[in-house]
Amino acid sequence: MTTSVGNIRRFRSVATLVGFCILVTLLRCGVVFASEQSSGVAGLPRDEVQRLGERIYREGILPSGESLKAIIRGDVLVEGTQFSCSSCHMRGGLGSYEGQVITLPTNGKSLFQPYNSRSYFQLSRTEKGKIPEQFRSATLRPAYTDTTLAKVIRGGVDPAGRVLDATMPRYQLDDRDMAILIAYLKELSSTYSPGVTDTTLRFATVIAGEVSPEDRAAMLVPLERYIEDRNTNARSFERRRDNYGWHTESMDRQFRRLSLAHWELKGPPETWRAQLEEYYRKEPVFALLGGISYGDWKPVHEFSEEHRIPCILPITDFPVISDGDWYTLYFSRGLYQEGETAAHYLSNMLEAESDQAVVQLVQDSHEGKTLAAGFEETWQGLGKTAPITKSIRAGEALPPEFLQQLVSHDRPPILILWAGPETLTALESISTDAKHPGMVYISSSLMKKSLMNLPETMRNFTYITYPYRLPQEEGIYSKFAKVWLSSRKAPVNDKRISTRMFSLMSLMTQTLMHMKSNFYRDYFLDVISMFPDQLYPDYERLSFGPGQVYASKGCYIVQLTQGANPQLVKKSDWVIH
Repeated sequence: MTTSVGNIRRFRSVATLVGFCILVTLLRCGVVFASEQSSGVAGLPRDEVQRLGERIYREGILPSGESLKAIIRGDVLVEGTQFSCSSCHMRGGLGSYEGQVITLPTNGKSLFQPYNSRSYFQLSRTEKGKIPEQFRSATLRPAYTDTTLAKVIRGGVDPAGRVLDATMPRYQLDDRDMAILIAYLKELSSTYSPGVTDTTLRFATVIAGEVSPEDRAAMLVPLERYIEDRNTNARSFERRRDNYGWHTESMDRQFRRLSLAHWELKGPPETWRAQLEEYYRKEPVFALLGGISYGDWKPVHEFSEEHRIPCILPITDFPVISDGDWYTLYFSRGLYQEGETAAHYLSNMLEAESDQAVVQLVQDSHEGKTLAAGFEETWQGLGKTAPITKSIRAGEALPPEFLQQLVSHDRPPILILWAGPETLTALESISTDAKHPGMVYISSSLMKKSLMNLPETMRNFTYITYPYRLPQEEGIYSKFAKVWLSSRKAPVNDKRISTRMFSLMSLMTQTLMHMKSNFYRDYFLDVISMFPDQLYPDYERLSFGPGQVYASKGCYIVQLTQGANPQLVKKSDWVIH
């Protein structure tokens, strides 16, 4: 039977709501597997079983390469890629929460253990309140077997004979593929990730290449102060642990101490990967926090992806632009995102049939080329004619006659200028020309403090990419951060490094609290992906959804007001595409 796209979307929404009840039923009735290991399952080596099982669980793709099929609502055939296990139970298998819905774990360590009173009391008060009344008892439940679990997955009937809701997919798995999936679930989040000890969670931060002492301190000092504060709290739980039984002991495991190693990468970027490998060989860490580089983050990114090590919010203008990677979470797409924003805004401004030429003047630097790539790739992706691109030397002032030639035509082009403040003099020379460009686009990141010196004669036709909160709106959001940083003698500079580290620390505090003692890297990222929008100092809002790795989804297009003390005025929404 077929169904409309609208119905599929509705079914997916309902499936999310029902996921919690399904899992509670599984937990209540008992989902514990036999202790067999995955080695030898289906005649395959353990590593291959885990690879294939992961693909079924996360992507809904069978070992054959075909899409897993499932039935919902009794007779609606759907693709497993639309209803993969991880879409509700998350990559780490520890479940999820969305609004009033909690989806409980399906990983080996929790789902495949007898359910008892302690399992219930490990939920927070808020989580308990969301559980339907009939499921709030702490009754012991028997264990599942491989056979009864397969029956639930295929037919939606649990060991007590109860039929699960019709929106729970009934997956069409043959015996071999079912055995592979079950073997994978037995090992999913069953042992702590590397970097976890009985007393400590080990982290590292990466300083890649030459970084000024000021910027280094702005990144490092807030992180170190955060670690010190966290460890002070951990010691207080250690002192009380022996007096309050298992509940306080459980909390102590959540508040275990943190350590922070400094991984400094020296020399050419092509040597960084080997240095990272050596650091990790000597001391495995749970995740990388922050970090800073003036160059590409790609060597660190690739290291994190290969070893499945979370890398959380490094300071870089050059993140890897990818739709398929998972383990590095960035503040934004960096300078590339500013170029994207200019392309989207300009496209919205122009008439659909406009044949007005677009000229890019690109500073011959990594910054200029990245901005230009973001603009050009997005512009052509919107079906527009490729811009005319001309390169100019980094740091070199533009000859006024060069720009005058550009605007000497009957219909002057739109000018995209990815260069620094040294170009402003030439721009001013054409600003009073009757044929000046109708629009000029510049980057606040390249103009830096000189942005406020933009000649008044240019301000009404110059548009500026601005990836942060507007200065006049920052106060209420940055006040607490600056007080916290100042009280701990952490430097605050105008590059937004320390305030971005404050955002990272706030995110870490929430994440570690929600993780409880489930120290698994994928679950660490799962928890971050479930948080609502965060209102932090520098960005209008930061949020991660499942599978998203860029927290800031927007960038403003602004203009400067007239006068000696200009302000930035929004010309676009935060998210313009």
